[in-house]
Amino acid sequence: MDYAHTLLFGFYPYLAGTVFLLGSILRFDHAQYTWKTGSSQMLSKRRMRLGSNMFHIGIIVIFFGHLVGLLTPHWAYEWAITPGNKQIMAILVGGIAGIFCLAGGLILLHRRLTDPRVRASSSRSDNVILILLMVQVTLGLLTIISATEHLDGSVMLPLAEWAQSIVFFRSNAASHLMDVGVIYKLHIFVGLTIVMVFPFTRLVHAWSAPFGYIGRRYQLVRRRA
Repeated sequence: MDYAHTLLFGFYPYLAGTVFLLGSILRFDHAQYTWKTGSSQMLSKRRMRLGSNMFHIGIIVIFFGHLVGLLTPHWAYEWAITPGNKQIMAILVGGIAGIFCLAGGLILLHRRLTDPRVRASSSRSDNVILILLMVQVTLGLLTIISATEHLDGSVMLPLAEWAQSIVFFRSNAASHLMDVGVIYKLHIFVGLTIVMVFPFTRLVHAWSAPFGYIGRRYQLVRRRA
């Protein structure tokens, strides 16, 4: 059991991260024509805007919430907020964002599976990654139920220690997750799996977020005479 635990939470994160980085680079280098969202909006706009906006707002908040919450060392915020208050804030913000993401994702999934034109243009990977994301968001919402039983942050801190140990290449990272609940471990495993399959799906379009538009020069468009 200890060996499997170390394999899943000590070595698997590095395997997933390596495939994520190398796979993204190789796909960009060798298959740039597949580097796209594969939007189906032109085929059918029905429920597209509502589902897409809810899904993307939710998943962006969840991503940056996890990024800041897990990778910020305890000493950096302990002077301003207690672990318990941080966990309550994470439950509230994460819960709302998770519901948004799940509702939007289910709308998109239902549209992709039931609309004949959208279904015909969808690849197997499109459906699989969307289902996998919905499973992951559901698991995340289920962790909130478990988190309400320990509002002192006693589980949040080991999760953060594990994430920081993985990112900063510290030894015995898997030991931080030895005593956390199964729902957290399953949530982490599915998340790592999504990271690993990322380069082989439409998710690669996240690398091309149009941040350049924020700082670009104003574009003047004149009417024709």
